[in-house]
Amino acid sequence: LFLQFVFHTYTTAFTLMNGNRTPKAEEYSLHQKQIIYGLGAISYAACVGALPLMFMNRYTLKSSLTQLIVRKLLPAPLFGLTSAFTAAVVRSPEFENGIEVMDRNGKVVGVSRNAGEKAVRETALSRAVLFGTTFFLPEVLVHFVQRAKLVKTPRALAIVRLFLITSVLTGMVPVSLSMFPQCGEIKRADLEPEILSSTEETELFYNKGI
Repeated sequence: LFLQFVFHTYTTAFTLMNGNRTPKAEEYSLHQKQIIYGLGAISYAACVGALPLMFMNRYTLKSSLTQLIVRKLLPAPLFGLTSAFTAAVVRSPEFENGIEVMDRNGKVVGVSRNAGEKAVRETALSRAVLFGTTFFLPEVLVHFVQRAKLVKTPRALAIVRLFLITSVLTGMVPVSLSMFPQCGEIKRADLEPEILSSTEETELFYNKGI
């Protein structure tokens, strides 16, 4: 539970610091809201991530099938889903208040909730792919390493697993960041009427954040 809490605290803080800056924290209520949302998302994600292992240990479920599901199969999708969840929650002001959209010359033509929702959705999806793949692929590779009997001791296996996780994470960071461009595009038809009346552009742009 502690390690889950540390992991989601770091990713949540990173997401909050690298979001779109349009929603202005001019009032204390917005600061307070973001802190409450962030703490809630971190606590919920940490509990969800740790719950299967805690449940297994609490009820001493030690069968090979249970071990396979809880220790090998569940962590990857759980990390992916909870990472996407925390990203969406801490950046919720962006689709609640909207983000700036610009024309091709960089001129701001309005603030769009639809663009904010698209930016948050893309970020959450890329975060799910990043951490889901990072914790899934190494387990698959470790399985083949064990079958091939390339390592002899649990300590050596732990080192191999750590190396594989680090390597996959290093490779997946640029992949996840390149899934959607930093300067996102949104079509005219997807914008609010009040923005349509202020521009004739068919496509507008926004800062997606990281």
